[in-house]
Amino acid sequence: MVRIKRITPSDGALYAQEVALREQVLLRPLGLDIHKFRDLFPGYEDRFEHFVAVFDHPSGERVIGCALLLADYPERGIGKLMQMAVDPQRQGEGLGRRLVVEVECRAFGELGLRELFCHSQKGAKGFYEKLGWARDGDEFSEAGIPHLKMSLVAPDEEEEVE
Repeated sequence: MVRIKRITPSDGALYAQEVALREQVLLRPLGLDIHKFRDLFPGYEDRFEHFVAVFDHPSGERVIGCALLLADYPERGIGKLMQMAVDPQRQGEGLGRRLVVEVECRAFGELGLRELFCHSQKGAKGFYEKLGWARDGDEFSEAGIPHLKMSLVAPDEEEEVE
């Protein structure tokens, strides 16, 4: 069974597996590793809230997906979803959706943020749209890859009451 957990860099093996997955899926294709990422984005790694999808394996928990939340960025009340990755062998199982929903619950339900955004690769636009996110602005290039800013505004509490 797959569970979504929130971890910190002090969570040893799980954090190391998360970093390895981020390097494999996101960073190495750009010529980066975690050390170069930390150099490019000083202080971010310690500010991130780390969410991982894990399953129980006879040798212990295995990370098969991850997503990071940078709360109150670029200003108070806004958060950025970053570095979302799913093990290529486990893609298509709904893990990305579960990770995003968990980040949304934390951001809106617990932290009280009013908006989330991410820089989505252009090809992932439909994934976010199915989750209720909307395109925000024009296409841009990030790391030489076409991206779109996708945003989600917190549900209106008045609408939930009705």
